[in-house]
Amino acid sequence: MLELLHRKERIILSTIEVIDEYGIQGFSTREVARRQGISESTIFKHFGSKNQLILAVLDHYSQYDEDIIKSIELKKIRGVEAINYFIQAYTTYYENYPAITAITQVYDILNNNSELAGTIKKIFITRIKAMERFVREAQEEGAISFDVDAEKLAIIMVGSYRTICLKWRMERYSFSLKEQVLSTLKMILDVFIKYAAN
Repeated sequence: MLELLHRKERIILSTIEVIDEYGIQGFSTREVARRQGISESTIFKHFGSKNQLILAVLDHYSQYDEDIIKSIELKKIRGVEAINYFIQAYTTYYENYPAITAITQVYDILNNNSELAGTIKKIFITRIKAMERFVREAQEEGAISFDVDAEKLAIIMVGSYRTICLKWRMERYSFSLKEQVLSTLKMILDVFIKYAAN
């Protein structure tokens, strides 16, 4: 049973690598099988179809979301501190595992697949809603004005780190993702925190 789990996990990780190197359009189960030294039919014994394999990748990808959110709740972190923790956790993870960022950049394409659209939407909404909750907490604490639309600010912050992440990939990881994202986040938060103080 453990060997079966390890094999499935290895196939998922190879799939992420192939998507990272060839893009979602260039992704093939044949290439995953070649890297694993197995037949394509072995992949389909573990995952019924190509879409089932991608769903497993998305599940692997979104597991980190759940872990971060649980960690914030367990540590009882709120407001601006939670926003910083949330973004810092992602940038640390992404810097240590650049291949996983390929998934972040293919939301639109995967959203066009009826079997995958619901999962992609759930991942996207979970991140936005978590950030929106942290913004609302910051508003309750007086750090951010209630005049600010919490959902729009959440979208700005999540969107900025996705955009910087894309730039990082395009520039072949030539700068510190963490430094760029955190300095951008600080700039955004400083504007809204100063606005609340006035």
